[in-house]
Amino acid sequence: MCGIVGAITERDVTQILIEGLRRLEYRGYDSAGIAVLDKDNSIQRIRTLGKVQELATEQDKHQIHGTLGIAHTRWATHGAPSTKNAHPHICRDRVSLVHNGIIENFESLRVLQAERGYEFTSETDTEVIVHQVTYYIEQGNDLLSAVKLAIEDLEGAYAMGVICADEPGRMVAARSGSPLVVGVGIGEYFIASDVAALLPVTQRFIILEEGDVVDITSKSLKIYNAAGEEVERKEHLSELSANAVERGQYRHYMLKEIYEQPRAVSDALEGRISDSHVLEKSFGPNANEIFSGVDRVQIIACGTSYHAGLIGRYWLEAIAGVPCNVEVASEFRYRKPVVRKNSLIVTLSQSGETADTLAGLHEAKRLGFGKSLTICNVPESSLVRESDLVMMTRAGPEIGVASTKAFTTQLVCLMLLVLALGRHNKLDAGTEARIIAELKSLPCKIESALQLDDAIKLLAEDFADKHHALFLGRGAQYPVAMEGALKLKEISYIHAEAYPAGELKHGPLALVDEDMPIISVAPNNELLEKLKSNLEEVRARGGRLYVFADESANMEARAGLKIIAVAPTDDSIAPMIYTIPLQLLSYHVAVLRGTDVDQPRNLAKSVTVE
Repeated sequence: MCGIVGAITERDVTQILIEGLRRLEYRGYDSAGIAVLDKDNSIQRIRTLGKVQELATEQDKHQIHGTLGIAHTRWATHGAPSTKNAHPHICRDRVSLVHNGIIENFESLRVLQAERGYEFTSETDTEVIVHQVTYYIEQGNDLLSAVKLAIEDLEGAYAMGVICADEPGRMVAARSGSPLVVGVGIGEYFIASDVAALLPVTQRFIILEEGDVVDITSKSLKIYNAAGEEVERKEHLSELSANAVERGQYRHYMLKEIYEQPRAVSDALEGRISDSHVLEKSFGPNANEIFSGVDRVQIIACGTSYHAGLIGRYWLEAIAGVPCNVEVASEFRYRKPVVRKNSLIVTLSQSGETADTLAGLHEAKRLGFGKSLTICNVPESSLVRESDLVMMTRAGPEIGVASTKAFTTQLVCLMLLVLALGRHNKLDAGTEARIIAELKSLPCKIESALQLDDAIKLLAEDFADKHHALFLGRGAQYPVAMEGALKLKEISYIHAEAYPAGELKHGPLALVDEDMPIISVAPNNELLEKLKSNLEEVRARGGRLYVFADESANMEARAGLKIIAVAPTDDSIAPMIYTIPLQLLSYHVAVLRGTDVDQPRNLAKSVTVE
């Protein structure tokens, strides 16, 4: 979950590297560092604890410069956040390296290297890589050969960039299990964990594939695949602009991304629906053939994407008549699932590089579940490349760690999948046309929900001093409640849990008192009256209720019950609408509590390690 950047140019690279780290800070912000090869071919390094701004301040003081360099922003795995554990790591003033991933056999390598006389200055698993590369260089190999030999000794995941004082015009990079791209300039090359890091300097990118090793000079680029063969990789032109990842007028990225949802949803729908039905080819040219043979769906996802998958299950079974199982990727990959042939494996991920989700896809394929579809936000990602069918969410860059627009656009894409699969099952044309009409109204209805911002900002004051909260929902709104609880705990650090409202009397009711706020979502559907009864159980026991309710639900505020009226919404799109006020609530509570909204402690945006 760390972010790496590297550059080899004819100009000074320090500011390029630091700006790249700023754009990767969503991937890790425990510490940061930079190493460059100076005019005397000596490795100069600066490392700091904390965010990239601390590194920039130190660079202003010490002014290291060079035309070849690597940089890193860290999310700690092995070893606590500290300067000594920050990357880049250096061995014997000769080799410097940055790394994203986890080396699983680092302990055995560490013992071997200690016997060889290598000194360890950190607690990280990464340090064994730089020692191993140095060892092979000291055996007479050049940098490229040394890296190739070293990675044969590694078990685990890595994306790395390596420079050597002996070869001042060269950088070698490699990837296995962690993402890495090469940026192509005019007489210069760059590497990064993410395209966004390099947008100020290029829009031309090569996406490295699993097992690739790349040998880079300012004049040339050679790529070798996992078998050691020199290969060509296609160059892509990114449609993103440098300012696509700027905050603009907004105080935080999260707030900006909440307000971008009407446009994101509109983009997710564009070109994928007609007046009355879903265009199946938007999933891929052979989608119709694949969908016609699907007997069931297996959804694999993590975190917010898992919640989207849970909502998708309600829709798939109720609307399309297709059996569906949803599983947390980190559990699916290690249990022994019963193989259900003719299943459609659906993976959900904002980044497309989530390690557990990727591993879950690989395991499902190995077991023979069936064809695969990914719903993803990053076109160049591993999940996109490894799936049979693809539906891009088109949410645009999402920088805030707490996912917002990625979630709503995943839901839109899932509904399109429900309609496409339903056409091969029990869904009639009239129902499909009605839901298509509701999807078309969704951007305007999200705009309406955003108008609740001022009222929610005032409501947030009731939560500023709380330590616990309970979220309730029924049916497809239960995963919405789960997502609301996740958002609150992620960015405000308030312990929050979600329950199906009907489960209150089976345990959670014991927690209810005047210090435990209970938040509920109440669309006007067939479960409304049952939900009202559940809420009365809470109010009768002194609980303080905050209910986001459909205007037509006839719920009135009274002692212990605050109502936030939501414009009437069809049940088919209600989950996309009701998640908006919960996002705003978590945001405003976090601001009042003074937490780091965009980069909450201990979390990173893209979870590329297990």
